[in-house]
Amino acid sequence: KTTQITLLVDWLRSAGQQVLVTREPGGTVIGDQIRHILLHPSHTEMAPEAEILLFSAARAQIVRQVILPHLRAGGVVVCDRFADSTMAYQGHGHRLSLDALRQITSFATGDLRPDVTIYLDVEVETGLRRKAQTPEEWNRMEAQSLAFHHRVRAGYLDLAAAEPDRFLVLDAGRGIADVHQDIRRRVGGVMGLS
Repeated sequence: KTTQITLLVDWLRSAGQQVLVTREPGGTVIGDQIRHILLHPSHTEMAPEAEILLFSAARAQIVRQVILPHLRAGGVVVCDRFADSTMAYQGHGHRLSLDALRQITSFATGDLRPDVTIYLDVEVETGLRRKAQTPEEWNRMEAQSLAFHHRVRAGYLDLAAAEPDRFLVLDAGRGIADVHQDIRRRVGGVMGLS
């Protein structure tokens, strides 16, 4: 994700776009404090219901404090995760009610939805091996069971199948340049850039 976000942002900026990059959870003082609580490996007792409310609180803050002002000023926002992650992780992974999650997410975001969602698909075991290579990034979410991660991946693929016009699903095992070209094509098409 990090590599592809960097390449996308560089390309958008070279095309004259005012680009803001955000990550979830975090991106604000409040969101960064919530991020620490959510992702700290020692918080294994966190209930899935508490987890979704914390993610949503951080999301509500960044939407209102950072994302909406930038969009209103005519800028482009590239998010490293957004509301679809809630449906995949808390909905499919933790098996919380998708209807309840849609309501909570709608409230947190004010119904803000991305124009394009890029899902870089990779086998679960491969993704976890890659993540383990950067121990400083290993967190409470990565430490979930293998079955949980398989449900999350299936959840993302279900979301993409339900909204193929918004989702771009790419094989993250392909070469970096090939994946980037596919992303540029899709984003450029939506934004009217070549």
